[in-house]
Amino acid sequence: MPGMVVGRYRFFSRLLEPALLPPYKGSTFRGAFGGALKKVVCAVRVVDCANCMLRPRCLYAKTFELSVGPAEGNARIAAPPHPYVIEPPLTEKTKFEKGDCFDFSLLLFGETNDYLPYFVYAFENMGETGIGKRLAAHRARFVLSDVHENGASIFDCSSRKLQMGGAKRGVTLEPHQGVVGSGTLMVKIITPLRLKSESRLQAELPFHLLVRAMLRRVSTLFESHGGGEPALDYKGMVFRAKGVETVLSRLRWTDWERYSNRQEKSMLMGGMQGAITYRGALTEYLPLLALCRELHIGKQTSFGLGMIDYTWEPDKS
Repeated sequence: MPGMVVGRYRFFSRLLEPALLPPYKGSTFRGAFGGALKKVVCAVRVVDCANCMLRPRCLYAKTFELSVGPAEGNARIAAPPHPYVIEPPLTEKTKFEKGDCFDFSLLLFGETNDYLPYFVYAFENMGETGIGKRLAAHRARFVLSDVHENGASIFDCSSRKLQMGGAKRGVTLEPHQGVVGSGTLMVKIITPLRLKSESRLQAELPFHLLVRAMLRRVSTLFESHGGGEPALDYKGMVFRAKGVETVLSRLRWTDWERYSNRQEKSMLMGGMQGAITYRGALTEYLPLLALCRELHIGKQTSFGLGMIDYTWEPDKS
């Protein structure tokens, strides 16, 4: 069964100066991280990566400037998913003091895990440049104090040495076998979920739309960064999902603002948050939910959007 390597790394940092950060920090972290990584790896210092002769081998381009050409990848994938997710601090706190700690996680998919030292170095560089809004003419600087993988420290901040070679998890998704059981499923959307259907952002989440989003996320990730798409009954799973009932929805639409360095303007983003409860024949979807709880779903997952969790209560026999 084709699978994909997933690495989860926890970064521990401490602010050297007061900081002013937005309520949702994913876009800020992603933008600063991209700038730092380009500074670290770019050999020719070009502004536009599109025409750079080093693009096919450049870690920055392969991480941030993904595109599909006539001879690349799967023609069904309009744009391959980014090989990483940044999970920022979930606190809505905006004002931080000197000495405050803030932690965040980095998920890497496939062979991108082999380049972890570049990402750690980029985050160190990001700390030297600073993050958030400018206060006293510059952004708040921070120091990287530790990096954990699987709960164990892999970074010595004094010697700045990184331990590589730890066991990486390979994830797979196999077709459901056996009888499908019924029960009640509550899905919690922790960070804004942006889903498009029929070219429109959706403010409601019938179960079949959730299943489509999860299948799309897993299939494109495995195809682009793993061993190929899982051999699932995609059409059948979506068809059967239409028979699942929504019994309670406490979803709300959340708007937040991000600044695009590329477009040099502020952009209003929005997505669904809250909880929704389904009831029906659901056990075949539980492995998919367990996987997407880690991988995120929807648009702008590299910002940390589309983080979900769930609880499952099977019917008593």
